[in-house]
Amino acid sequence: MLLVHAGERSPLEPLSEAHERARKIRPEYSHGEPLRVASAAHQAEAEWIQNLLLEEGIPSLVRRSAGFEVPDFLAAGPRDVLVPESGVEAARDVLLQADLGRSLASAPDPAQPRRAALVALALVAGAALASLIAWELVRALG
Repeated sequence: MLLVHAGERSPLEPLSEAHERARKIRPEYSHGEPLRVASAAHQAEAEWIQNLLLEEGIPSLVRRSAGFEVPDFLAAGPRDVLVPESGVEAARDVLLQADLGRSLASAPDPAQPRRAALVALALVAGAALASLIAWELVRALG
C-alpha cells in the first residue's frame, strides 16, 4: 500500500494561486496591526503595489480610502495599501527603491485618536450648553 499520493503534482508545486501567494510571505513581516504605507489612484495601481510588496515577502491588503465608499465606481477611486506593523519599514524601503516615494503615506500620527476624542467631547459639550440655554429661555418666557 502506498503511503503518499502518487499523483502528477510535485509536493513543492503550489496547490492554488492563494497557496502560491502565501508561500511567498515572510513570517517576520506578518505581525501587528495593519498600517497604511502607500496610497494609489485606483484599484489597478494598488494591486501593482501589492504585488511589488509580495515579491519581497511583505503581506499587504488594499482598501478604499476614507470617503470613497461609492459602489458605482467599483475600481475607480483612491485606495490605501496596508501592511502589518512589523513590515512597515521594509515596505517603505521597497517602495522608495521602486521610485514610488510620491505614493508613500505619511507616518500615522499617534495623537490623532486623542484629537478626535477631544473634538467629539467639545461638540457634545457645546450641544449640551446650547440645550441648557434654550431650556432656560423657554422657561423664562413661558
